[in-house]
Amino acid sequence: MGEVRIRLDTPYPKQREFFEATSRFVAYGGARGGGKSWAARVKLILLALAHDGIQLLLIRRTLPQLRENHILILQKQLKDAAVYRESSKEFTFPNGSRLKLGYCDSEQDVLQYQGQAYDVIFMEEATQFTEFQFQALTECNRSSGMMRENFSPRMYLTCNPGGVGHSWVKRLFIDRNYKNSERAEDYTFIKSLVYDNAFLMEHSPEYVRVLENLPEARKKAMLYGEWELFEGQYFSEFSRDVHVIEPFVIPSDWRRYVSLDYGLDMLACYWIAMDTSGNAYVYRELYEPSLIISRAAKKILEMSGGEEIEQYFAPPDLWNRRQDTGKSAAEIFCENGVLLTKASNDRVAGWLNLKEWLKVYGENEEKTSRLKFFRNCLNIIRCLPAIRFDEKNPNDCAVTPHELTHSCDAMRYFASSRPIKSDIKAQNDDFADLIPWEEQENELIMYGV
Repeated sequence: MGEVRIRLDTPYPKQREFFEATSRFVAYGGARGGGKSWAARVKLILLALAHDGIQLLLIRRTLPQLRENHILILQKQLKDAAVYRESSKEFTFPNGSRLKLGYCDSEQDVLQYQGQAYDVIFMEEATQFTEFQFQALTECNRSSGMMRENFSPRMYLTCNPGGVGHSWVKRLFIDRNYKNSERAEDYTFIKSLVYDNAFLMEHSPEYVRVLENLPEARKKAMLYGEWELFEGQYFSEFSRDVHVIEPFVIPSDWRRYVSLDYGLDMLACYWIAMDTSGNAYVYRELYEPSLIISRAAKKILEMSGGEEIEQYFAPPDLWNRRQDTGKSAAEIFCENGVLLTKASNDRVAGWLNLKEWLKVYGENEEKTSRLKFFRNCLNIIRCLPAIRFDEKNPNDCAVTPHELTHSCDAMRYFASSRPIKSDIKAQNDDFADLIPWEEQENELIMYGV
C-alpha cells in the first residue's frame, strides 16, 4: 500500500488540548455536544499512524453503541488506510498497528480482556462503566511488546455526569481524591461544553436549544457539565454549599450518637451531634474494610475518645445469630464495649427520613438544613450525592455500585431512628417541630434490654 491520506477536520481548542495530553489517565468532556466521540476516533487514528505496532482498544458499554458511534464511521474513514475484520472487530494498519473495538454489556464481560495487553485503551462514555470494569481494564493497559519505540501506556476516557460510574469518575477527575498508590499527576481532566463545539453551534443550533430547555438538574449536568447534580440522583437535595461545613468544637452539652453499617468488606461509622434546636452534625467518620467485630468495636471506642455516646444505631441483621458461635454480631459488639441499638430496616421509610433531614430551607445566603457534615467526613460526602434511584423501585436507592451504599446505609439507620415530621415547614433556624425523643413512635430495641 502506497502513501495514504486521511482527511480529518480541524480540531477546536479543547479537542487539540485532548490530542496533546499524555498523562497516564486523560478524561475528556463533561457535557453533551462537546465533540467527544469525534475526538476519540481522531486520537485513535493519529496514534495508530504515528506509532508502528501500537495496540489500541476502544470500548463502549453495548454493541449497538459501538457499531453506531464508531464501527460504521471508522469503516468509512479508514477504508483506504486499514483492513477491517468483522469477526474480530478490529482494524489492522500496514505499519503493524491494530485497533480493537469491544464492548462490556454486563459486569463480567470485561474479564474477556484479562491476559491481553494494550498500549492504549479508550473508554467511551466512561460513566456507563462500573469501577470494577475500569480497574479490570487498567490491568490490561500495559506495554504490548509490539512496538519498537518506548511508549508509556495510557488510558483515555470520554464522559458525561451521571450513570453507574459517576462516582469513581468524579472522585478521580473532578474531586481529585486519591487513595493508595494513585497519584494526582497521573490524572488530567479536560472539560468541554457544547459551546466549545463550533460545528454544532453553527450547524445544529436547535440541539443547543434542546439542552437549554432540559429540566434544571439534567441541564446543569448535560449543558454545563456540573457533577453535583445528574439524572437518576436520589439525593438531589444535597448541596456542598449547604451541607458541608468547616469543623468546629462540639459543645459538651450536645447529645452525641453513633450510626454504623458493619460488614467485613467495610465498616462505615459516623459520629453525630445534635444541638439544642434539633440540628444534627456529622462530625467524625470511620470508613475501613477488613475489621473483625472485636477490632471494629475497639476502634470505635478509641475514636470516641471517652465521649458520652447516647446510642449506637446499627442494622437489624447484626442481631442474627451465627452458626459457628451461636452469637450474634450485636452480642460480640456488646462484649467488646459497644452496646448497639437496633434501627429500622425499612429502606424506603429510612431514605425518605434522610431526605427530610437533608431538605434545604431559606433563600440565597440564608439556605440551611437540619443535617450537616464536617468536611473531614470524606466518604459520606462523596457517596451520598452519587447514589442513584433503584430502577425497579423509584422510592428506593440502588444497591449498586455496592461501594457507595455503606456510608449511606449508616446514615439511613440514624434517620430511621431520629425521624422528622415531614408535614411541618421550618422557618429559618426554628427547629422546634423536631419530634422529641420520648415521643417517637418507632420501636428501638437495645441488645440486653
